Amino acid sequence: MLQRLFFLLILFLIQSSFLFEISSALKEGKTCILNKNCDAGLHCETCLANNNLRPRCSRIQPINPISKVKGLPFNKYSWLTTHNSFARLGEVSKTGSVILAPTNQQDSVTSQLINGVRGFMLDMYDFENDVWLCHSFDGTCFNFTAFQPAVNVLREIQVFLENNKDEVVTIIIEDYVKSPKGLTKVFDTAGLRKFMFPVSRMPKNGGDWPTLDDMIRQNQRLLVFTSDRSKEATEGIAYQWTYMVENQYGDGGLKAGVCPNRAQSAPMSDKSKSLVLANHFPDAPDFVVACKQNSAPLLESIKACYQAAGQRWPNFIAVDFYKRSDGGGAPQAVDVANGNLICGCDNFAACKVSALLHSLLLGKTQLTLSCLRPGTSRRFTSPPSLGKLRSTNSGGNATIASIAEFITLRIGSSSG
Repeated sequence: MLQRLFFLLILFLIQSSFLFEISSALKEGKTCILNKNCDAGLHCETCLANNNLRPRCSRIQPINPISKVKGLPFNKYSWLTTHNSFARLGEVSKTGSVILAPTNQQDSVTSQLINGVRGFMLDMYDFENDVWLCHSFDGTCFNFTAFQPAVNVLREIQVFLENNKDEVVTIIIEDYVKSPKGLTKVFDTAGLRKFMFPVSRMPKNGGDWPTLDDMIRQNQRLLVFTSDRSKEATEGIAYQWTYMVENQYGDGGLKAGVCPNRAQSAPMSDKSKSLVLANHFPDAPDFVVACKQNSAPLLESIKACYQAAGQRWPNFIAVDFYKRSDGGGAPQAVDVANGNLICGCDNFAACKVSALLHSLLLGKTQLTLSCLRPGTSRRFTSPPSLGKLRSTNSGGNATIASIAEFITLRIGSSSG
């Protein structure tokens, strides 16, 4: 009898401990039952493909790099990007047909934007006298491969840009639209024209892009690229491979230790293209296996592409089912790229920003980005047109909430 009571007492204590744990927001890796058990930026899932039967909190959001600094050129940031962003699991075609095409994501574009996705790969086709988002073949859209009119998703992006004045979004179009000015019409209808970054300002010789805060200040916060070379001349939409290198998509891009360019792209090492796109998804999207592919193999993939691209970290990291992983996933991969791009850290979470005010009478302010541990820092010199700086600890580190402008940029070294 005493043994039974003792056993029940132990069981009660274990259950009580678990219930206490899930009553508060759980951190990454902690055992969970529901999404709401997990802290902000996490959700609860199991990765069976990695032999992980325990449901635990995993990441669905990267750290937003503009939370620390906006004064770098656009090509010095990395952005979470979704492959076939519109191809949502369980979606029914707006034609009313059952969709027989593969699906690549779990949630809407609006939800992706909320979770920090800033790059969207959209397949656009002529269909029903309009431009539709399709996942099709041979350049032809069918009822069972058509998801919805492109304007619907573009309006989701328009609403986001209207409501988030400091955010920059990139759209990469796989372009099968042949109707005259088809892309122009759909972007105008969606109300996105006023946000579009002009082709005339895009560097064609491998130079740095304008700074992020300059793009924000001028409200040129939407970059659009097309796979159709002719559209740059006819519609003012940038031909993708004039400005970026891209690795092989599909199974060919999943081979460990290598990062070959796709056929349409210049070699990954071509530094006359300022932007780097790293694809990491299979030929056939697989919801179950995605959690494994988006974990350790993804980190190894972006490191291989860093080497192949002449030691340049990818600016866009494109995946299927971005929310699926066995822990940090695609958001962690973006943080790794941003940490290295912005402050020389292995992870963006380790970056700190210090504001050192020098010679205010001369109108100079110096900002230093460095790792929390001793190491390389990056220093920026600018006039004192700073937004609010808020202290984050007693050591005087600060996070930049907003920076009105950086006129000159200098990257140097100092101790952390």
